[in-house]
Amino acid sequence: MNSSNERESFSQRLQQALKNAHYSPDSPTRLAREFNIRFEGRPITVHAARKWLVGEAIPTQEKLRMIAQWLGVPAEWLRFGGPESAAPASEGGNSPSRFESADVKLIADLQRLDEHHRQIAREFIRMLVRVNYPK
Repeated sequence: MNSSNERESFSQRLQQALKNAHYSPDSPTRLAREFNIRFEGRPITVHAARKWLVGEAIPTQEKLRMIAQWLGVPAEWLRFGGPESAAPASEGGNSPSRFESADVKLIADLQRLDEHHRQIAREFIRMLVRVNYPK
């Protein structure tokens, strides 16, 4: 496959993963914002996000892995294609290592809180788990 087709195929998979996670595949501004909330490295520009969406560029491996984790798809599938059923969650339905879109958004919101409020949220979640799953 030539590099132009590779970029276009990546773009289609990225757009599909965004749709599946209830994000618009038509907004490079939103993609850049959501990416930058989650990525600890250097932020991307809206221009870079647009290039990913229109098939002009493929992100670096580090960025690709973060996008895949955020959108709940295998990084290998996002980059190279193939059966999406290679995802760990399709084996038994609800693999604990895989998050629903709402969970990913919740984690992103949690990361935006200051440390004090993050600690309160963590303690609240632990309390709910103890109440629902006593030892």
